[in-house]
Amino acid sequence: MRRVILALPLALAACASLPEPFLGNPGPEGARLAVPKAPVLVVPTPANAALPPKAAALYASDLAAALANADVPSVAGPADKTEWNLAVTAKTADGAVTPTYAITGPDQKLYGTLTGSAVPAGVWSAGDPTVLQTTAAADSLALAHKLSGINAQLQGSDPTSLENRTPRLYLTGVSGAPGDGDTSLALNFSRDVNSPDLELVTDPARADFTVTGVVKVSPLGGGQDMVELDWLVKDINQRLIGQVTQLHQLADTDMSPYWGDVAAAAATEAAGGVQEAVAHDVLPKAGADQPSANAATPSTASPASP
Repeated sequence: MRRVILALPLALAACASLPEPFLGNPGPEGARLAVPKAPVLVVPTPANAALPPKAAALYASDLAAALANADVPSVAGPADKTEWNLAVTAKTADGAVTPTYAITGPDQKLYGTLTGSAVPAGVWSAGDPTVLQTTAAADSLALAHKLSGINAQLQGSDPTSLENRTPRLYLTGVSGAPGDGDTSLALNFSRDVNSPDLELVTDPARADFTVTGVVKVSPLGGGQDMVELDWLVKDINQRLIGQVTQLHQLADTDMSPYWGDVAAAAATEAAGGVQEAVAHDVLPKAGADQPSANAATPSTASPASP
């Protein structure tokens, strides 16, 4: 999940202009980003890879770690039909062992195969940790390229893919704000979030993503409050794919009875963060290379690739 935290500690003076941090320059306590959750490639312990059990489990772990380093979210573990899976087998010939990899999707279709690096049979079957780690690192680069091609092929062949049209966003509303904040924040956000790359819709049935604004006010004393605005972005499956969190120290009079320019500035800032979260989720998870010749071609498009 992508989370943008905008920490804006400066108070708003009642008759003064908005402080610069409120306009997108939060300084040293500014935006921090976390990588959003993505589909995961599961690497089961291979049973037919010419490795003893412990070494097979170690290789699955090494391979998952190497793929993660190549920007492919991967975990070692039992095969999971709801995720992408990477099955490892091995062929032995002329004193060498050659790992072979098969990529299957959540729809149980074979999407690609890859022949790995040949390794001397003796050191491979002995499960030498250094050899296993080196082989995993080398083969992970080719596998990442293969997955990139599969992803590009699937997305390019699907006219309804978000890579081929403008994503649509539905605002479910804003709640928790004092004064007219719920209405004012929603109106300003709706005005600002539309862009050539993101369309705000009024029908939730047409939306690819939803965003919900939640406001929390904590009194600080002396007529001052710490205000937290959370904008939660979810995909069509209600998976939280991003969150924009804004922290503002405001006077009571900045929010009641009217938010005015405060709502306008906060909504503009939030709209940019939401646009970024949606764009990050729509981007191909593994680039846009074309699949190599031995990639299996599915008859229909599948869920997004790892």
